Amino acid sequence: MQRLKTRPQFQAAMAGGIVSRTPHFALHRLVLDEDVPLTPPSGPGGLHSVQAPQALFGVAQAEPASWLGAMAPKRWAKRSVTRHAIQRQVYVLGDEYAPQLACAAYVVRLRATFDRKQFVSAISEPLKQAIRAELHQLFAYAVRRQSAPATPRPSPAPAATAAATTAAAATVGNTAP
Repeated sequence: MQRLKTRPQFQAAMAGGIVSRTPHFALHRLVLDEDVPLTPPSGPGGLHSVQAPQALFGVAQAEPASWLGAMAPKRWAKRSVTRHAIQRQVYVLGDEYAPQLACAAYVVRLRATFDRKQFVSAISEPLKQAIRAELHQLFAYAVRRQSAPATPRPSPAPAATAAATTAAAATVGNTAP
């Protein structure tokens, strides 16, 4: 699994939407299409809206690979030791789950702070275990979601639609000339 390095790569991956979330983390994914050419057409208007984000990741390689980035903002993790520990955990677990994940660009974003009263030390063993457990949940849910078939939404019951149609017809018929 390759790592995201540039700001545009992170922005493109985050624009793809949230796939999974836990109380402290969110997983964003931009699915990379292998049919989009690596070298886009040049000239004005050369990049289509689908190709623009895809061009950041060099998809048309001999072996398509997933990309992973970690975001731990100072807003949610004040100490740099904690931020770097979170990022290390993200990359280690990302490598473990890489064979199960689809070819895409992923960003794991810290979205809430860990309680400093519960985790006093900047990088205690209980904090590492809590981070690891949540990241396991995050990646496991993303894997299950991509492998599960899409379930169609249930259509409204025929009796309910018939009653609504009858009620609409009755209100139209009650208008006085």
